[in-house]
Amino acid sequence: MNGVEGFMYPNEVGLQWSVLIVLYPYITGLVAGAFILASLERVFRVEAVKPTYRLALLTALAFLCVAPLPLQLHLGHPERSPEMYFTPHSTSAMAMFGYVYLWYLMAVLVLEIWLDYRREIVLLSQSSKGLLRLIYKVMTLGSANISPRSLAIDERVGYIVTLIGIPSAFLLHGYVGFIFGSIKANPWWSSPLMPVVFIFSAMVSGIAGVMMLYMGITKLRKQIIDMRCVDSIAMYLFYIFIIDFSLEMLDLIHRIYEADESFRSLDFLVHTQLFIPHIVIQILLGTLVPIILLGITQVTKLPEIARKRMYVVAGSLTLIGIFAMRWNVVIGGQLFSKSFLGYTTYKMALVTREGLLPAIALTLLPFAFLWILVKLLPPWPEKSGHQPATAD
Repeated sequence: MNGVEGFMYPNEVGLQWSVLIVLYPYITGLVAGAFILASLERVFRVEAVKPTYRLALLTALAFLCVAPLPLQLHLGHPERSPEMYFTPHSTSAMAMFGYVYLWYLMAVLVLEIWLDYRREIVLLSQSSKGLLRLIYKVMTLGSANISPRSLAIDERVGYIVTLIGIPSAFLLHGYVGFIFGSIKANPWWSSPLMPVVFIFSAMVSGIAGVMMLYMGITKLRKQIIDMRCVDSIAMYLFYIFIIDFSLEMLDLIHRIYEADESFRSLDFLVHTQLFIPHIVIQILLGTLVPIILLGITQVTKLPEIARKRMYVVAGSLTLIGIFAMRWNVVIGGQLFSKSFLGYTTYKMALVTREGLLPAIALTLLPFAFLWILVKLLPPWPEKSGHQPATAD
């Protein structure tokens, strides 16, 4: 049972949204951020990040496959979810997610990966044996033409798909912030900056996630980490992080200056129940410390080993901080009464449908999908036909 302090209406005692709804925007944010990182090489021709291009695409796909599962578990009747496709409701932001998700998954991400890997898929369908040969044969979709002219067409079409994918990635995650920001009855959420903050925080988490994956997997493969690539990713992460933090501070300053009737209630909540997750974890450890560490690497010439360690610490704290931000928005926004006179607490169960263990399983599941994707479609230069990365 949740503990209650002060006066709350009967229908406010229990939280409607649990840790699963925290995971949902967190996972979709990683998808959007990973795709944005991939677009740096494909659209903006940032050659330095090329070693992570395919890994970023596969990461985005792995997490996108898991993205709707927290919602499915929360609904309790996942078999009803296809009804939103058969009975469209254009005025519902929640219902529109189904169309945004399907568009981004099939028309953008899967198509771009297929176009980029088509040559390798065709060659693997000819060289593999047994079940793998059949899988690759199906993945060719009957297109075995890998002539230079055909591959050039793939490249042009892939470029256009990536161009379309950038605003689609913003739409995928920005609409999550739109849902929260449009709830006028909740002053913690009701802010026009909410969609923009969600988009930039998604870019931060996705870029940090791919950077950590690249460094970790390369180390496990006993290969040399391309420091030029990692340094470039860290630079983009640093600047986008500053924009994200500036937007959050702008929203905070606006709330303090406006100081409406809900301000005292929210201020009390931040200094009590949300002090650790909001002030300590999100702002201090999850934002300021990574920005400082990344800033040091940008203005000083540190040895390679020192930069690696700072990137690992900054990336880890960034992912924790963005999760804390999602937690504080979803859970924190439900801890106070609509009367601004009472507060409740959230106690997460262990093995229930919306408990800790299912949340941990959903967090680990994308990595299982990514392992399968990497086995089927290796993103490494020596196996994918790309030029080997230059090690520092």
